[in-house]
Amino acid sequence: KRALVNDAAALVFVHNHPSGNPNPSQDDLTITKKLKEAAQAIDVSVHDHLIIAGNDVYSFADHGLI
Repeated sequence: KRALVNDAAALVFVHNHPSGNPNPSQDDLTITKKLKEAAQAIDVSVHDHLIIAGNDVYSFADHGLI
């Protein structure tokens, strides 16, 4: 909703994994795909989805998943 209200051209999604494991779960992969498809439907790019786990960060873009 905020992307539409603010006329965003791009998004970066971020969430944390309190477990300390930064690797994406199957649910993370599925929701990222759905979020990317929804963003594309309204002409908004998704630049990345980051998972923060302690001092570690997993970047979907760096792993070719965006």
